[in-house]
Amino acid sequence: MQPDVIIIGSGMGGATVAAALAPSGRRILVIERGERLADSPAARDPVAIFRDGRFRPDEQWLDGQGQPFNPGNYYNVGGNTKFYGAVLIRYRAEDFRPITHLGGTTPGWPVTYDEFEPWYSRAETMFQLRGQLGEDPTEPPHSAPYPHPPVPDEPEIADLRRRLQSVGLHPSSLPLGVDIDRWLSHGQTPWDAFPNTTGGKMDAETVSLALALERSNVELMTGTRVERLVAGDSGQITGVVVTRNGTTQTLSAPVVVLAAGAVNSAAILLGSADAARPAGLANGSDQVGRNFMNHNCSAVLAIHPFRKNRTVYQKTLQVNDFYLSGGPDDRPLGNIQLLGRISGPILSATAGLPGWLAGPIADRAIDLYAMSEDLPDPESRVSLKDGQIVLDWKRSNWATHEALVAKLKQVLRKAGFPIVLSKPFDRRTPSHQCGTARMGNDPTTSVVDTWGQSHDHPNLFIADAGVLPTSAAVNPALTVAAHALRVADRIERKVWRS
Repeated sequence: MQPDVIIIGSGMGGATVAAALAPSGRRILVIERGERLADSPAARDPVAIFRDGRFRPDEQWLDGQGQPFNPGNYYNVGGNTKFYGAVLIRYRAEDFRPITHLGGTTPGWPVTYDEFEPWYSRAETMFQLRGQLGEDPTEPPHSAPYPHPPVPDEPEIADLRRRLQSVGLHPSSLPLGVDIDRWLSHGQTPWDAFPNTTGGKMDAETVSLALALERSNVELMTGTRVERLVAGDSGQITGVVVTRNGTTQTLSAPVVVLAAGAVNSAAILLGSADAARPAGLANGSDQVGRNFMNHNCSAVLAIHPFRKNRTVYQKTLQVNDFYLSGGPDDRPLGNIQLLGRISGPILSATAGLPGWLAGPIADRAIDLYAMSEDLPDPESRVSLKDGQIVLDWKRSNWATHEALVAKLKQVLRKAGFPIVLSKPFDRRTPSHQCGTARMGNDPTTSVVDTWGQSHDHPNLFIADAGVLPTSAAVNPALTVAAHALRVADRIERKVWRS
């Protein structure tokens, strides 16, 4: 098949573009570096997942000091969504405008929330969201309700909800892409960080890619690594150089959509440098790879020594009372949500505790996730060294995160948990990487326009989290899906610059 559109990456962005474009009849080729995940006992085994790293890639990046580390990104059909917590939450309306944090002021977006809202609604419908309007004081306006009721709280979480309400907070149901009955029918485990091999999570493979592949004009090519893009003198992308089964070939299509993830998309563009563009493709602004953001996150364990937590999945609740205010000088702090249930084996593997200690702690803990915004910084960046990815993450706004964790500990103790422990996530745990190909109206300060089209290459679109101008303080998957739907709409209507 000679494609009309080549999509690089089958994660949230790429698969959603494919699903939205498929009804147009265009011949679409989706290129994926990995393969489909097969079901296996390891897929529900916390020891295999968290201690043995069974599903982590055998890959090394370099940090800003040149030290190697395993980044924990996943290469498989569906991308990182196969392991995600399935939280599909909108950015707050305020996130599209500049916000002053303790660590600085965000630049805002070149589009408004109102412009983005219809695409959020379409994405929520596509991913069959479970949620409830009217509970969260920061919830932005919706033009349509959630398609399904929220995933139910388990008894201990219902009790937590009441306790948080009793101390003046407004806990709300997490918007989730989870068919809980289907998930639990294959094993009594949480879904957060567990691979989705049985279809219980609404991920990029089970939803958008499945929709795309229902049509004969869409093809998926797995086990294929994109080495670089080739641009002609006019700026058009004329080739996609790939390696498959040890053989290198060049593919071409009138339209190319890059959706390999914020880090890998930047690496592909930087690695595509040529004589006319020594800084890489799509990089006339010198912004490719810059402004890398990764949420500031901590696990927070609320422990009562005389109360057991018997939950299976746990992850149904969030608190946004401190999202827009509540910090020093009444600054924003961030989002609080439940983690998937942390069992003894998970705690032992992630915290390095012996099993005899990890088990009793996990049995008595409710596990929360505190998340604060990381601010864009042009020196926080992805680059290449001898072809190897260098990720020099300049963590920002950390005082905000410390204040959020302190506030959370305070309210949890007030709500009846005498022991509260916390541990920040390190760079081995990707926490919503974004920002390396930011969107904007000015070609001198941004990589793509508001529809994801490269300023430098008219037939190149970027449809992953790299385009996000800010990280906000909520999970970005739904925003990526909404952006991907916008990209597909622009391609389908063919109203872009040529």
